[in-house]
Amino acid sequence: MLRLVTIPISHYCEKARWSLERAGIDYREERHVQGIHRLAARRAGGGATVPVLVTPEGPIGESQQILEWVDEHTPAEDRLFPQDRRSRAEVDHLCNRFDTVLGPRARRLMYVHMLRDRPLALRFNNDGVPAWEERTIRYGWPAIQMVIRRVLEIRPGVELEDEVAVWGELDFVAEMLADGRPYLCGQRFTAADLTFASLSAAVLVPPVYGVALPQPAQMRPEMAALVVRAREHPAGAYALSLFASRIDGA
Repeated sequence: MLRLVTIPISHYCEKARWSLERAGIDYREERHVQGIHRLAARRAGGGATVPVLVTPEGPIGESQQILEWVDEHTPAEDRLFPQDRRSRAEVDHLCNRFDTVLGPRARRLMYVHMLRDRPLALRFNNDGVPAWEERTIRYGWPAIQMVIRRVLEIRPGVELEDEVAVWGELDFVAEMLADGRPYLCGQRFTAADLTFASLSAAVLVPPVYGVALPQPAQMRPEMAALVVRAREHPAGAYALSLFASRIDGA
């Protein structure tokens, strides 16, 4: 069976999970906490980040490459990437944009808020990780927090910059959908839709997700307000609809 190495709450890992489940491909998820995930990723044959998908052909250490591998093992009518060269270029462009702008900015924005609420973070961060890792992050929280802040380059006021970038991406998607198209690239659900929905999950914390996520009623007011605002945005509502349709195999 395939092995997927993850941080359970990671939206890039959700992107990989969603693609595998949508294709009906069996896999075993190996969950780790932040920091320790780097050791697990390298042990699996990847780099310093997750997800890493361990396949018979070798390890794959980037979420976009995982989607491409999954597509090669999916019937043509259900694939996430179009066969037409121009359509494929459009999907690839959108995926790259969301991977490099929306994903990192939304992640850092929500980490800023989560790191302010240790009980909430610990309650939802460690779902399914080994017991020793759960204890490590629980009792080593100050050190883990320092590592996360350093790796993500969290500094005073950076969340304001990230909000501007995230809302810019939501506005961009809303403008694309304003002509009434059902999906970002037309009539079919593609990797662009899956990537956008997965990576916007950092600010949407959708009820339908690979692991349980905190909901607004459980959050501090400023964090809850951010999530509600994102959910009410037309692009946020679109992403939530994609998560909801995931139950039906979209």
